[in-house]
Amino acid sequence: MDFEMVMQELESLGKERMKKMYISNGAHEPVFGVATGAMKPLAKKIKKNQPMAEQLYATRNYDAMYFAGIIADPMIMTEADFERWMDGAYFYMLSDYVVAVTLSEANIAQAVADKWIVSGEELRMSAGWSCYCWLLGNRPDGEFSATKIASMLDQVKDTIHASPERTKSAMNNFIYTVAISYLPLHDKAVEIAKAVGPVEVKRDKKKSSILLASENIQKELDRGRLGFKRKYVRC
Repeated sequence: MDFEMVMQELESLGKERMKKMYISNGAHEPVFGVATGAMKPLAKKIKKNQPMAEQLYATRNYDAMYFAGIIADPMIMTEADFERWMDGAYFYMLSDYVVAVTLSEANIAQAVADKWIVSGEELRMSAGWSCYCWLLGNRPDGEFSATKIASMLDQVKDTIHASPERTKSAMNNFIYTVAISYLPLHDKAVEIAKAVGPVEVKRDKKKSSILLASENIQKELDRGRLGFKRKYVRC
């Protein structure tokens, strides 16, 4: 399939209900409204195709950009490529669920995410923390420095309430992910969650969200999910 055929297929899969939901979360035109699950058969046909992923991402069409992340080849993407993709990620569903997810499968993931976390830019910071969530939730514990992750937990405790809104959400998820998916620091993450308490995330034209990592951690523990690791990061 060539680029035009893929765009036509994505457009045919679009649903008005999904389009409205994406727009309510920050997407803007052009957007078709394709459910992520509906993209799987198309992804199986194309497999990894970095040149096509670049074409799709450059369209500024939300669905095409999301699909680009599914068929991208993270192992051949450079830091400059990921920076360019972040430049095009205009809202959190792209920064955290396309760029951060794709980065998490690259060998340079931690190095790039570390730079984004200290960038001072809301969506880059959010993507950096989110990338660590995808990493910790998928890769073996032995791939991470416990000292580094512990320091990151302390950083969250000290800065989360004063951070940009989307960054707060990603940082809160980081606490939860460490508690559930990174066993060496489970106890510390639980303590940090309690110390942080409720986190208010303000949203445009919507009511604020109150996030409580400790509550979500307990729910997962009650379900016997301690030590959970995803088999795959991308769909």
